Amino acid sequence: MRLDDLPGELLMWVLIVSELLVFAAGITVMAALRLRDPAGFAEAQALLDGRLAALNTVILVSSGYAAARAERAAARGRKRAARLGLGLAALGGLGFLALKAAEYAGDWERGISMEASPFFTFYYLLTGFHAAHVIAGVALLALVAWRARSDAVQAGAMFWHMVDLVWVLILPPIYLLG
Repeated sequence: MRLDDLPGELLMWVLIVSELLVFAAGITVMAALRLRDPAGFAEAQALLDGRLAALNTVILVSSGYAAARAERAAARGRKRAARLGLGLAALGGLGFLALKAAEYAGDWERGISMEASPFFTFYYLLTGFHAAHVIAGVALLALVAWRARSDAVQAGAMFWHMVDLVWVLILPPIYLLG
């Protein structure tokens, strides 16, 4: 495969790969620390609500589907359908953020801060950085929906799929591996 064969712009791929590498570095350091204190990590992880993580996963993956449908509609010149798909994707992002804010609020009420343990340091760093990407993605989807040009919709959908992928990558070390 040649670079010319990739869908979208090369610069978007550079952005996506660089963001994935940043998250991969955080996950790798977290995994190394987990090896040094598996019991402490398991104890801290048990304090999280996996049901909220599961619901957030469904919301985010569903919004990714809406973004993919928007991309397909834009490629066929169906701007109204593309805007609808982008709007649904952005709405999913806002739902994700609302649920994540509720999760954080519950954690803080129970006294779980970033300083509580190395696990929670990485929990807040990785999920917080991901939430920042969700915010950026929601803004990007809204901007792209304004004109709904096929190339812009494709770029917005690519970014949104990266946001989905990052969530799927950080989900296991934070919520599932115990």
